[in-house]
Amino acid sequence: MKKLLLKHHLLRTLLELRGNPRACVYTEPMWGLSMNLCLPYASVYMLSLGMDDVQVGIISSIYMFSQMICAFFSGLIIDKLGRRLSTMVFDFLAWSLPCLIWAFSQGFWFFVVAALLNGMMKITTVSWDCLLVEDAPKDKITQIYSWVLICGNLSALFAPISSVMVSRLTLVPAIRILYINAFVIMTLKLFLLYKFSTETAVGKIKREESRDKSWGEMLSGYKKAVSQILASKGTIFAIVISILVEIVGMIGMTFWQIIASRRIGIPDTMLPIFPMVKSILAIILFFTVIAHIRQAKLKWPLMGGFLSAIIGSLLLISISGTSVWGYVILSVSLVFEALGTAVLGTLRESLVAIHVNPEERSGILALLQTTVMLVSVPFGYIGGVLSDISKILPFVLCIGLLLLGMLATMLYYGKYKEA
Repeated sequence: MKKLLLKHHLLRTLLELRGNPRACVYTEPMWGLSMNLCLPYASVYMLSLGMDDVQVGIISSIYMFSQMICAFFSGLIIDKLGRRLSTMVFDFLAWSLPCLIWAFSQGFWFFVVAALLNGMMKITTVSWDCLLVEDAPKDKITQIYSWVLICGNLSALFAPISSVMVSRLTLVPAIRILYINAFVIMTLKLFLLYKFSTETAVGKIKREESRDKSWGEMLSGYKKAVSQILASKGTIFAIVISILVEIVGMIGMTFWQIIASRRIGIPDTMLPIFPMVKSILAIILFFTVIAHIRQAKLKWPLMGGFLSAIIGSLLLISISGTSVWGYVILSVSLVFEALGTAVLGTLRESLVAIHVNPEERSGILALLQTTVMLVSVPFGYIGGVLSDISKILPFVLCIGLLLLGMLATMLYYGKYKEA
């Protein structure tokens, strides 16, 4: 059986993972047992507690602003504390603690506090990313990121849990319970990752170098990271793609539930079913389509990812009711959205990992994340205002951003060789 599995290079990569990549990937499915049970209801949960579309958008912008600030200092923090310790400490502050606040939330200001804390996840985005890839074989990076996204999509197997709970308890009590569950599972996840991981080789060097440095001296070190970013067209291109994918992902995550519930008319109890289907489709696509993407040839996979996401959004905004035809179109849109999201999510991370100088990874990733958040901050509010006017407008905005992604890809690969 093992020999049969080893014939598929994606499965072979999973079985051959060792050290930190193994610890990171193997604990990632716990995300599906925790946060991903709550996320399909997050925006509708806010609306059910008396908030409106604009306030939901403001919360998204506050969250992005917090991410931007934390992203800027993330490189300094993880060089001081190390990749491993930073991941444990800030995963607790960014996920476990906000879960308790969301669980007992009474309105807008509770979500503001939770959003500010949740923004610390950008520190762990950098530290966890370093923990994942710094000791990993470079030629396996795309496949490793594929497994990270596959593990995230395994939440599809547990989506019916939240649907059943909402149908029996009603939305608000059910989501409160699910957030408490998320607190327990996420806390267990971060302790398991800490136990089975070790500090990376680069992390040990950076921690030793920064031991006697002041924060001011460490901030001055960003100059080197900036110069390396500006000198690398590949890194600049990776930042552009990251910005566009981040904004589209944020808008989709925040406003898909709202357009599905308030415009199309899908019952609250059915909302998790569609992300479940999308996740199952994504997993299938990882083993069929995405597994065959060559790391050295990324132009056409990127173009295909953007085009697929555009088609998914066009189909979504064409639906106006829950007729049989409406559900058929929604199902087809999920296929294209799943393909686009899976491809762009994988390649976005791969482009960054491929082009970033390993010795300056933490600093460059910190500046990259800061830039992504700085540009993305206004789009939560913009999305909220657009949704208040018409539920389809946030997705019209997404289509425009995805077209920009196609244009950036054509321009980059028209001037430079394949990544």
